[in-house]
Amino acid sequence: MTAGLPTLAWPALYPVLIVTAACFACLLLDATPRGARPGVLAATGVLGVAGALVVSFLLWGGPASSFQDMLVVDGFALFLNAVIGGASVLVLLLSIGYLPRLGVAPGEYYALLLFATVGMMLMVAGTDLLVIFLALELMSLSLYVLAGTFRTRTEGNEAALKYFLLGAFASGFFLYGIALLYGATGTTNLGRLGAALAAPGAARDPMILAGLALLLVGFGFKTSAVPFHQWAPDVYQGAPTSVAALIATGSKAAAVGALLRVLIAMRPLQADWTAALWLLAVLTMTVGNVVALAQSNVKRLLAYSSIAHVGYMLVGLAAGLGPGAPAVLFYLGVYAVASVGAFGTILLLERNGEEAVDLAAYGGLAARHPIAALGLTVFLLALIGMPPTAGFVGKFYLFSAAIQKGLVGLAVIAVLNSVVAAYYYLRLIVYMYMREPDGAPTVAVATPAAAVALIVSAWVTLQLGLWPGPVLTLAQHAVTQVLP
Repeated sequence: MTAGLPTLAWPALYPVLIVTAACFACLLLDATPRGARPGVLAATGVLGVAGALVVSFLLWGGPASSFQDMLVVDGFALFLNAVIGGASVLVLLLSIGYLPRLGVAPGEYYALLLFATVGMMLMVAGTDLLVIFLALELMSLSLYVLAGTFRTRTEGNEAALKYFLLGAFASGFFLYGIALLYGATGTTNLGRLGAALAAPGAARDPMILAGLALLLVGFGFKTSAVPFHQWAPDVYQGAPTSVAALIATGSKAAAVGALLRVLIAMRPLQADWTAALWLLAVLTMTVGNVVALAQSNVKRLLAYSSIAHVGYMLVGLAAGLGPGAPAVLFYLGVYAVASVGAFGTILLLERNGEEAVDLAAYGGLAARHPIAALGLTVFLLALIGMPPTAGFVGKFYLFSAAIQKGLVGLAVIAVLNSVVAAYYYLRLIVYMYMREPDGAPTVAVATPAAAVALIVSAWVTLQLGLWPGPVLTLAQHAVTQVLP
């Protein structure tokens, strides 16, 4: 190799390349004269993502490998690859029987879902702001189209249009923030950016502070943090439930992971971004939980619930990079599994030939479909944070991190918000077990693939609640690889 050029560490690209190959395989299979059945396309996607997860497992524990100083595969990226890949596999399994019921063309759906997964994986591995931006756009453009899958429905077109327009504004803010940071420091590489910010007086540069603020706006939209959350309820309601599950889990894991990597690089500005995150956490938790109390549409309820959970993650980020970062990574995994399980259960339920999304449709569900009601109860209890589910362990470590850093007031606000959240989650459980059925019966349309996805989600949710130690250890190891 020519002297002076950086070494090409190809292992850094292996997980992404495997999923990309699965994307193109889905496109080619769908382009055949007869097309491919949804099960074949889903199996191709599952094999691709599973292959990326296997490679990520094999790379775990080895030295971090960087590709052109733009991408890095370290413990941090590999841990989040597991969260993102796990959520994608579960969504792919749930989609096999769901798409034919809705009359959705499967080819482009599976290809776009995999391209979104590629963008998510690139986001958490990016060590350059421009790479993170390009990965964010790859993920976002795929999700914009997936959100408008229901082309003949008004709410589907509304969801895609709102998501696209607000996302375009957020991308503009993000890119402008990158431009300001480049103008102030002369680099977009996170490592060199951190070194530039450590110079005397750099942390007080107005251009740098403005650039950081604009980056937070962009990340705030992608995570649906308040006040950048307005798109989430309409998108969740209008998009297919499987797509809503991916947006609620994979995209949030990617955005929070990329934000955490950026914040680690900007440690010299920690006093500034801690104050901003404190305020965002309080607003996001409170608005998400309070507005969720008034929802009668279950998908909108879960949308505001997902906003509130972002607030809990911001509590961990505000607590600092030491105790808070591992807690956030663990909580991302917990939330992803429980949320996919909740959306997946809703996805299987129909009433009058349509998805059962009204709260009244869940009256007496335990008598008609006890297994579905039990599964949904497990996932809702995990989202509340009740023992022995993983949600309890996740919230315990998040709030403990805040207390360790002296943010007792923030921890108290988070606990009070969890109490508020318990009301609307328990209300749905009360409908399932203590209300009489009203109107047309709710029917469960289960498939073997969906059953596997929900069983795995429930098992992981309970397993991480009873035995969280190994995953917490992995999260701590992942963070130590990116902290200086």
